[in-house]
Amino acid sequence: MERVREALDAADIPALVALLGELTGDEKWLTDPYLPERVRGMDDGESGGLPEHVQAEIRASAFEAIVAAREGTLTPPRLNAADFVRLLSVATGEAVPEEYGPMIASVLTADSHETAEPLDWSGRTAVIVGAGICGLAAAVQLQRLGLPFVIIERHAELGGSWWETRYPGAGVDTPSQLYEYSFLPNDWEHYFAKREEVYAYLHRVAEQFDVRQHIRLNTNVDKVTWDDAASEWQIAITDPDGTTSLRASFVFSAVGIFNQPGIPQIPGLAEFDGPICHTSDWHDIDLRGKRVAVFGNGASAMQVVPAIAGEVEHLTIVQRTPQWVAPFPKFQKRIPEGVRYLMKAVPDYRAWYRLRLMWNWMDKLHPVLQRDPSWPHQDRSINSRNDRQRIFFTEYLKSELKGRQDLIDQTLPSYPPFGKRLLNDNGWYKALLRDNVSLETSPDSAFEGNTLVVNGRKYELDAVVVATGYRVVRFLSTLEVTGREGVTLDDVWGEDDAKAFFGLAVPSFPNLFICVGPNIAPGHGGSVMMSAEAQFDYIARLLREFHARGGTRLEVSESAYEIYNAEVDEAHEHMVWTHPGMPTYTRNKKGRVVMSSPFKIIDFWARTRAINWNNWNTPN
Repeated sequence: MERVREALDAADIPALVALLGELTGDEKWLTDPYLPERVRGMDDGESGGLPEHVQAEIRASAFEAIVAAREGTLTPPRLNAADFVRLLSVATGEAVPEEYGPMIASVLTADSHETAEPLDWSGRTAVIVGAGICGLAAAVQLQRLGLPFVIIERHAELGGSWWETRYPGAGVDTPSQLYEYSFLPNDWEHYFAKREEVYAYLHRVAEQFDVRQHIRLNTNVDKVTWDDAASEWQIAITDPDGTTSLRASFVFSAVGIFNQPGIPQIPGLAEFDGPICHTSDWHDIDLRGKRVAVFGNGASAMQVVPAIAGEVEHLTIVQRTPQWVAPFPKFQKRIPEGVRYLMKAVPDYRAWYRLRLMWNWMDKLHPVLQRDPSWPHQDRSINSRNDRQRIFFTEYLKSELKGRQDLIDQTLPSYPPFGKRLLNDNGWYKALLRDNVSLETSPDSAFEGNTLVVNGRKYELDAVVVATGYRVVRFLSTLEVTGREGVTLDDVWGEDDAKAFFGLAVPSFPNLFICVGPNIAPGHGGSVMMSAEAQFDYIARLLREFHARGGTRLEVSESAYEIYNAEVDEAHEHMVWTHPGMPTYTRNKKGRVVMSSPFKIIDFWARTRAINWNNWNTPN
């Protein structure tokens, strides 16, 4: 246990306070002087803002409680959901609503993990399209259900967007402990994992659950067509040997939303004779000593620019609109070895640390994105808290840019914070201050041979990096899907108006489930992993009950579909993304928000915990 004692020296104090409350039930730890301060900004607040001697007492008492619990001389009290809420409230320094009790309990007890016996599906099978984050989550759930499946993956390896994403500096902008499945915690090396760590984790998932044997690589799904007479799907595929087809009772689309790169139309770019590379399809190119242009200033640009700025001769960044950028205290920081050990040796410590992250990076921020029609400063913010965020981010921007008014003018957004995805500062501002970096703000630019012309200035270039993200409103655009009576998804959705019940089901398309479909991506915070798991936990409950009922087709009702999407649209009317003039990539051509969810994480999670069979049609 000496290693545990040493590990506690670097542990998160607020998580230890919650752990002490859980293990001992002693009210002492839930009162002054042991109450951590509320976290401000994007830091963990790992000291809790407490004096050193109080931290030392907490560490020593935590060690005693952990040892006693292991030796059986301390029996932790039986706590209920309200107790868990109180403990998390103490650990976060603010009042967590009672509705979070069941979610907190599920994290501490892992009750979302499927433990029931696999079922006999009598020859019925499933096809999963895509072997990325969603595809692996689907595979694990189908294994637990006993439903035979095959995964069709177009790339040469599993990993989805993390197989494709290889640009310098690529990584997550969500805390690593939130970027994992609850059924397989990972021993992360960094607080915010880089691409290689995430990719290795996905491979670990595939190996741990023996998924690889079910994957057909280098195979593309061309068409998915419903056969009403047979109550199954016909899937046309192309593999290295040619075109063939499969049949399956169920299809799970796990193609994700980051699979169609957004390519800007820049006059003359096609005539540029140097290397052109989109961040979604990075080539192994040497940019050292080159004159390079980067188009875009979103999440990928925010990572690639600091990674290459120090090695190129000159870097020209072309942006359309500035972005709100948050301080990033944990950028590139490694998790201490002792803390990594503690997370493995004391699972409930890890759970409380994860719960603190969940609160601070998720629903805590939801009110900041809510429009207040009575707020008098609609030109700059949408409510009082949003305005305070604007002031905080503006002060940070100015402090980082060291009085460079030319850069401040170009990087200070006019729209409210969170109107576009909030970005973490990976060294962006420091890169802009470099002598070899130029920033141009303009919706129009053009090439004359190898010369970039923007704002009347000319830049001779050797290479171009396109960091303009993805076409995220074109859901399932890589598939041709035909449901009952010849209805296609294009018929229902048009070009860019995708809708689905719980983001996963559409009427006229029986036995088809969409992972992280329309209006599911958490826009205010959180992790796509949590959204995917919530969906597949729901699907698992649905299929298990469906099997018990003896049906062959499972289709969401038209009324459930319409009611749910009306709720989505109405909720979005109160969110920042529908604020007048808001420049956001999550809206379609009509202005409807298609990608982001307007709901709190807890609301969606709670809705996926139970099945209302009035929402489903199950004809034999």
